[in-house]
Amino acid sequence: MEKSSHDESQDKASTLPPDTIAFAHRMFDAAREGDTTLLLSAVDAGLSPNLTNSKGNSLLMLAAYAGHTELTKGLLERGGDPNRINDLGQSMIAGAVFKGHIEVVHALSAKGADPRLGTPNAIQAAHMFGRHDLFKEFGGTEEDKTNVPNPLPPS
Repeated sequence: MEKSSHDESQDKASTLPPDTIAFAHRMFDAAREGDTTLLLSAVDAGLSPNLTNSKGNSLLMLAAYAGHTELTKGLLERGGDPNRINDLGQSMIAGAVFKGHIEVVHALSAKGADPRLGTPNAIQAAHMFGRHDLFKEFGGTEEDKTNVPNPLPPS
């Protein structure tokens, strides 16, 4: 049986020193929890804002999905890629639409996030969750409405 690239990256990670692994976990926790000072200090010291975990979620994606607007903006300003897709084919802008983090959606859009990337993409997510404002803002068309589940009523 052939190893996947995911298996190979797991093998490489298992050879890292425990302190390095603990540091990475601390940074991913900082992204999820919105610890802007800690994470941006680490990025300013050389940590990549595009560092990904074992599921392909970058620090930026975790911060965006959790709704941490200022941290998201800080990571974007420091080179975070707003179009990075995780291992499940999900985009951070679609995740922010799904979670209702509109300020994060606008921060990602301002830095060039493509609303057509990912599955479902941000346009489809906006339609599914009744976010007609975002659907229109993203340039959604009637065709975009055909390949998604029925939308939820606006909240």
